[in-house]
Amino acid sequence: MEGDWQQNFSNWLDSFLNFEKLPQKDMFWLDSMQFLCEKLGNPQYGIPLFHVGGSKGKGSVSQMIASVLSEAGMSCGVYTSPHLLSLKERICSAKGFFSDEVYAVSAQQLKQTVDKIPLSELPGNRPLTWFELVTLWGMLCMKNAGVDSAVYEVGLGGRLDATNVILPSCACIGPVELEHTEYLGDTLEKIAYEKAGIIKPNVPVVIGWQQKKSVYKVFEKKAEEVNSPVIYAQKASKVTQIVYKNRLTNGSKYAFDATEPLVSMDCTIKSPLFSHPLKPSLKLLGDFQAQNAAVASLAVKTVFPSLSEDIIERGLSKASLPARFELVSHACGLPFILFDGAHTVRSVTGLLKTISDVFGKKTARSLHVLYASASDKDVEDIARLFRNKTAHVTLTRPGTTKASDMPRLQKAFSDAGISFESEEDTLRAFSKACERARKDNAPLLVTGSFYLIAAVKPEVTL
Repeated sequence: MEGDWQQNFSNWLDSFLNFEKLPQKDMFWLDSMQFLCEKLGNPQYGIPLFHVGGSKGKGSVSQMIASVLSEAGMSCGVYTSPHLLSLKERICSAKGFFSDEVYAVSAQQLKQTVDKIPLSELPGNRPLTWFELVTLWGMLCMKNAGVDSAVYEVGLGGRLDATNVILPSCACIGPVELEHTEYLGDTLEKIAYEKAGIIKPNVPVVIGWQQKKSVYKVFEKKAEEVNSPVIYAQKASKVTQIVYKNRLTNGSKYAFDATEPLVSMDCTIKSPLFSHPLKPSLKLLGDFQAQNAAVASLAVKTVFPSLSEDIIERGLSKASLPARFELVSHACGLPFILFDGAHTVRSVTGLLKTISDVFGKKTARSLHVLYASASDKDVEDIARLFRNKTAHVTLTRPGTTKASDMPRLQKAFSDAGISFESEEDTLRAFSKACERARKDNAPLLVTGSFYLIAAVKPEVTL
């Protein structure tokens, strides 16, 4: 059971403006974070840090870096978002949660400091925000836990994100997609400009695979302005020999060896930076995850050039992340339930391809889907991706946290020629989707939103 401190702290946090629940324009700045970091003794300094941005893959790259450093014998903290079931998921070590004392003491330090500051002293007399305070809490947790290194995942954008007060040893920027266009810009180049804001003077940056040359040019321009060494992952590495291993048996019963992951992906990553090719067996699946592994490997090798390739391989192989191709066997009377927070055109495309690659086209087409989307997503293009790829779709809302537009979602799937049913109540929708999948002895995919997964995952029974 969670301690009383967490409920009290959560209630306190909820008294501040939360952009994750109520997004607003022109409400991002860094001077408040800089002011509070000073008040707290700058807990973000003193250890090697990695800063990870991009539209997709931030969480995966962050966990991969943290896992590699942990495998090297370092205690490594990792700050990510969003969380699914517990606020502590955002702030932990590569091996799991910190002690409850670390979280509680850090929360107390933050609350005591903030509560003493009059609004008139805050920069611009602006109120503080939920994400700023959670980010500060994360920095205090890292300091109080005494970690040797840490990885910070960007929340939104980069340039004005609350995490951008850190001075990393290396930055990473993954693929840029059209996302949060109302806040970041309506072109890939405008969004890339915001992502490029984490590139710091004289700090190396690893750039992941991009869709357009113009995006690379945005990063190149920023790096030249601040004299930042650039490592383009697509040029500095080569990913080959992607092979999926599926330990689920064919037929109606799905069995597995509890000592090994249900599914995994072998790949080979070559680079002049490595003394020999890396050959990890990843728990995070998809061709794009092999690319994320390359980005993470180049980053740790840049900061710690003496780190052995064997350690990097083992660290990559141990990295995992909730709701990224997360498979639960024998759940709710189904062969399996697959959770994946894919919510952009590119990520849904990759997810459906990976499902087909891992399980085969027959199983993929038998899949039932529970899908929800926040109102700012490109549901028209996403809906078309499911055409002739799955057996049945149930549409719902992504829980109660994020705003959604059910009429628009329904129209998108209808226009795409996809048969579906819809249920606005998220838990009832999950129950209906499970019931329908059970009748067909079919697996269920839950996707489209991390908030959807957070809402229904506690309902899963084995």
